[in-house]
Amino acid sequence: MRDSLALHLALFRRQRAQIARVVDGQTDAFRAYEARYRRRTSSYRRVLPLSDVHQRVRASDVVYVGDYHTLPLAQQTYLELVERALGTGRRVVLALECIEGRHQSALDAWSAGRLSERSLLARLGHGTQDTGFGPGATVRTLLAFARRHRLEVVGIDRRAQGERSLALRDAYAAERIARVARSGDRPLVLVLVGQYHIAPCHLPAQVERALGDDARRGLVVYQNAEGVWWRLARESQMGTAEAVELADDTVCVLNASPVVCQQSFLDYLEAESGDSPLIDRGASERFREMAALIGRLAGVPVVRALESVEVATVADGDVLARIQRRGRFTQAELSQLRRHILSRESSYIPRARTAYLASLSLNHAAEEAAHFVRHCAVGDAMEAPRSASEAFYARCMEEALGFFGSRLVNPRRTCLGLAEWAKRFGETRGVDRQVAAFVLAHQAAEVEAPEEAVKLLPLRKDRLFHGVSHALGYLLGDRLYRAFDAGQVDKGEVRALFRDPFADARASYFTWAERLRA
Repeated sequence: MRDSLALHLALFRRQRAQIARVVDGQTDAFRAYEARYRRRTSSYRRVLPLSDVHQRVRASDVVYVGDYHTLPLAQQTYLELVERALGTGRRVVLALECIEGRHQSALDAWSAGRLSERSLLARLGHGTQDTGFGPGATVRTLLAFARRHRLEVVGIDRRAQGERSLALRDAYAAERIARVARSGDRPLVLVLVGQYHIAPCHLPAQVERALGDDARRGLVVYQNAEGVWWRLARESQMGTAEAVELADDTVCVLNASPVVCQQSFLDYLEAESGDSPLIDRGASERFREMAALIGRLAGVPVVRALESVEVATVADGDVLARIQRRGRFTQAELSQLRRHILSRESSYIPRARTAYLASLSLNHAAEEAAHFVRHCAVGDAMEAPRSASEAFYARCMEEALGFFGSRLVNPRRTCLGLAEWAKRFGETRGVDRQVAAFVLAHQAAEVEAPEEAVKLLPLRKDRLFHGVSHALGYLLGDRLYRAFDAGQVDKGEVRALFRDPFADARASYFTWAERLRA
């Protein structure tokens, strides 16, 4: 197996386990439902051009499009299929799982101009303070498209719990879809619903039963089915295959790896105030924009350096090879980079002039842009050899500047305060609890006995070293931003900080920690 594919698979399995830990317990009915979907998407018959998928959409009456709710590209692909359907001249109807059928009257009032979008979103449970991740952003995007093209929208979901919840939801959605599909003008109905639902034996079968003698031609369009994706990857066809046909005449569109789909869900869980998702294809451009903005404030020229910086994302299966090509690394260093990628942490790698974005989060990309600006300012000093304790405080300072830079881009970003760290200490176990303990102890020592704080450094265990220095750096960077915003730290001081090689990193840390407590 190629190293890049092995890394991608390892990251997929690790993220799958992480998601399983936070998702509610699954019923036997759900596991059987999932198994039926996986059996039908474990292989494929042949590769198709995307134009073939578009042709099949236009020839159908009901098109079931699989949705990965937290992946903006999934909804974007759905809307691209809707645009193709508009070219048929038929009436096009959007049937959306993200809207419950009980809200249809409010939806109709909005369509008729009798209800504002703000009021509609409030009734749907999506406030104006939502982050750019998840269901609120999805609904707004779909509604904006529907209004622009004057399309009818039908909510097809309902609330249900227990063993029969999936069957009840499918039956309810089927009745609402069939009611529209059997209209005399034979509209083209495009359904957007969670991927498991569109296996032919699930929702499509229920719609056929609900239609009875009013037969309609259906088409199932999966997106990035895992079984198909991994098989194509093993056959070295990813990157060339736009779509495939499966054994039961369903099709699967390929636009994002399973790792990227998982990451979108994890980004949604971890989203911070004011954060928003980067579209993978625009991540490099946004990174450069943010680096230029931070560079201007820091007084660091970055224009020429931006021409050569590499921006890699979780979507790039060959990311480790790309990093290796751009810098000289020992096998031990490459192993450490591999572990870092598997830990789902973004980073800027100075030696390779590469920013690796493990998350397509605006906040995280801005943070790495700040690290890049810092590298432009001090060069090799970022990787200068240091004693263990000096390396710890240097990392604290680098993390502080990274967090500070991200707040320049998103002033609403927050970090865990001491109260949250105390709560973590009481509620977590293992490494998380140890990190919390070191953070709380060091913060207390900074005030009461700074000369003793160095004795509290976790220098022998990598996970503790990185976890504690990361947390202390964020706390310092947050205080630095608030002081800058309040006019207590001026632009000249910020510029000096970005250019400081931190020859005595411990002294720099404690000087700023004391200054920002005042």
